[in-house]
Amino acid sequence: MPRVKRSVHAQKKRRKVLEQASGYWGRKSTHYRYAKEQVERSLVYAYRDRKVRKREFRKLWITRINAAARANGLSYNQFVHGCAKAGIELDRKVLADLAVSDPAAFGAIADKAKAALKAGSDAGEAAAARPKDPAASGGAAN
Repeated sequence: MPRVKRSVHAQKKRRKVLEQASGYWGRKSTHYRYAKEQVERSLVYAYRDRKVRKREFRKLWITRINAAARANGLSYNQFVHGCAKAGIELDRKVLADLAVSDPAAFGAIADKAKAALKAGSDAGEAAAARPKDPAASGGAAN
């Protein structure tokens, strides 16, 4: 078998890792062995934190929506439930942006959510107020 000379590929591989490690402190930026370990670890952190960033933003949006909803007399879950009943299909990112940048528009949405909740609760109260027919349920009334 012919001899394989790897120096070009090996140097390219090491240079790539050292370029990724530029800016690290101490030997981690200048020595391949230590740089390789740190770059590997850093890529794991980056992968994990791309997922965490999504969670953090969702938490922030929910906090902002909750604060604005409470300013309009609703809790967060009442507001979201009311929006679903009213057929308002805005995501949390847009709602949070509205809550911060345009409180009047958010107030209008909150009013629609309140109206949808009120309409739903009125229908529920009417159904609960109707007397139950003992013959329909198959048993005698106590």
